[in-house]
Amino acid sequence: CETTSNNFSHQLAILLIFVGLLLLNKVIDSNPEPFKPHFCQVLQLFSAVLQDHNNPTAVYYCILTLTVIIAYTGSEEMNLMRSIIPSLIVALKHLIKDQASEAMEVLNELMESEVSIIVHHVADVVHFCLEVGSDITLGNLVRVKALSSIAFLIKLKSKTVLKQKLMNPILQAIFPILTAAPPPGEQDPEDNEDDSVISCSIEMCLQIIDTMALHMPPEKLFQQLMPRIETCLVHENPYERKGGLMCLAVLAEGCADHIRTKMLSSVLQTVCCSLSDSDQVVRCAGLFALGQFSEHLQPEVSKYYADLMPLLLGYLSSLNQAKIGHVTKAFYALENFMENLGSDIEPYLPTLMDTMLSALNNTENFKIKELTVSAIGAIANAAKELLVPYFPPVIESLKGFLTTTTEDMRALQTQSFDTLSVLARTIGKDVFSPLAAECIHLGLNLTDTIDDPDLRRCTYSLYSAVSTVTPDCLTPHLTAITTVMLLALKSNEGITVKSQDKTFVLLDDDEDDKEQNVDADLTEDEVEMDVHDVAGFSVENSYIDEKEDACDALGEILVTCFVFLCYNIGVCPSTCTKFPHEDVRRAAFGAMGQFCRAQHKVWKENPTDDNHHALLKLLDIVLPCFVETIQTENERQVVMGVLESLNNVIKSCKEEVFINPLRLKEISFVIRDVLKKKVRGWEADEGWKSDVIMQYQISNCTHSKRVFAVDCRFSQVHQV
Repeated sequence: CETTSNNFSHQLAILLIFVGLLLLNKVIDSNPEPFKPHFCQVLQLFSAVLQDHNNPTAVYYCILTLTVIIAYTGSEEMNLMRSIIPSLIVALKHLIKDQASEAMEVLNELMESEVSIIVHHVADVVHFCLEVGSDITLGNLVRVKALSSIAFLIKLKSKTVLKQKLMNPILQAIFPILTAAPPPGEQDPEDNEDDSVISCSIEMCLQIIDTMALHMPPEKLFQQLMPRIETCLVHENPYERKGGLMCLAVLAEGCADHIRTKMLSSVLQTVCCSLSDSDQVVRCAGLFALGQFSEHLQPEVSKYYADLMPLLLGYLSSLNQAKIGHVTKAFYALENFMENLGSDIEPYLPTLMDTMLSALNNTENFKIKELTVSAIGAIANAAKELLVPYFPPVIESLKGFLTTTTEDMRALQTQSFDTLSVLARTIGKDVFSPLAAECIHLGLNLTDTIDDPDLRRCTYSLYSAVSTVTPDCLTPHLTAITTVMLLALKSNEGITVKSQDKTFVLLDDDEDDKEQNVDADLTEDEVEMDVHDVAGFSVENSYIDEKEDACDALGEILVTCFVFLCYNIGVCPSTCTKFPHEDVRRAAFGAMGQFCRAQHKVWKENPTDDNHHALLKLLDIVLPCFVETIQTENERQVVMGVLESLNNVIKSCKEEVFINPLRLKEISFVIRDVLKKKVRGWEADEGWKSDVIMQYQISNCTHSKRVFAVDCRFSQVHQV
């Protein structure tokens, strides 16, 4: 009886602890700010709870609460937080066995909000994540989370990873995952009819190597990596050879200079040999590698066209019975390689176009038709006017795809619009002009009848392309066209808000970590919701692409058509320059620069006081926005885009940029800060490759200073 009483008391104590931590989690999660004065006491409590491995539910809610408060901790809590990290890692190890993958979010939150907290525990974090990522008995979700944490850590603290000699353990752990054969009874992802299917753990391992290539010195990386790759490439197991080729492929972007100057010939020879491998998974990996090289190692790789084009053409002719995944990789390699050939494509043009037109006319597979139409666009980029003899049959084939209204042909339809845009820019004004008006009407009619962001995006690109050929054809429809684009920029369509889960969960041990959040699409008329009930936002890729292309197209149309619509002034700054996705922000700033250039052209064509005032007003809006973004933007690609746009504005608008005398000083000082790496985009990243990226920045910055020093002749430039 006494034993029973003791057991009951023990269980009651555990239950009370659980209820207390559950309640604490819910109230802090709903509104952390009022609890900030008590964070030290809360962290002391958590330090004890994290060591109670016999009570996993309490530990689970402790970690969830810890994840919430990390972003709100100040200097007073830092030491306490650092002391908790070893206990936290041990606790996570115990929870992982119960598949509580949500608890892994605490590591990403630590790295994103307060990486300094774990900097002294980097080795422990890496070894823990490698242990989880390598454990095939665990669910795929938790393994991917662990591996993604390593990639994120490398991005933020690459020098620390190198200093603590963690590169070798990381590579040693991820290579067996990269080179693993599919489980018995399962086919290789490349053989799946759904070409998007891929092993998430393999994909994350490749992302780790890609991140290393982007943020670590290539000499140090290749010293550790190449012996492993070379061993894989000569292995009798085809999946070992495939893994080695995939590694080479993802190195192409981050280590482009190193590869093209020191080993391009040898790696291309390796890839060429892989295209004749006896196993199709190896050939497919070789095609992917060739596509990556063609994309990132230009122009040097195009010099090998005499060796590579016959191989690609031969491979393409044998794809009739191949799986879609393999066909996709073949077209990917062919497109990226052809697009940069220029006039060197001429000897291969008859064979290429015969193959493409035959595929369009003879295959029933919509995916292959889509890939073929895309390849014709790549051929047009290289061949330009050389494609004129093939233009009539190409247009005849595209017409049937462009006007379809069936959903199963939507991807083929959007790709046909993309290729039509390429043809408009490349085939020559005399050839394409007769089709321009028909293209505009087709685009407007389709966007009126079909609500699809991908289709709208493609029509924006088509309008932009037509404006470069026959701007007069576009002018009567500018109001209708720009209205649709502006609606896309202001729209919240496709943005999903994830509300906090209000249910009480003892422990999430579902292997697939099923979603329990309630999703709701935001509309323009969405009522204001409590931000404390919001767990996060997500945006569908199609709507991101639509906004990006709308920005790009709107800017180009206004410049080429020599018009400026005054109501555009505030649209991009107020909507897209703060958009969560960096590509949209970059495009928005580019469009703002185009607006300035467009208004400058309008003023030059019609030099009235009103037009001049409109230009100065626009510059007063855009240029401070540029300067602030360069100083505060976290993503370097966005900063590089802003610098390029600023450079173009200075070249076009010249002394009008500096009528306000303060503007010269502001721009000069922000350029100086970029050159000294004092802007935010460089503060958090230890990556060695920032020096390489800076070369692009320096060329833009110094050119900008040279432009306004020569054109404006302000003596203050020399003082700066």
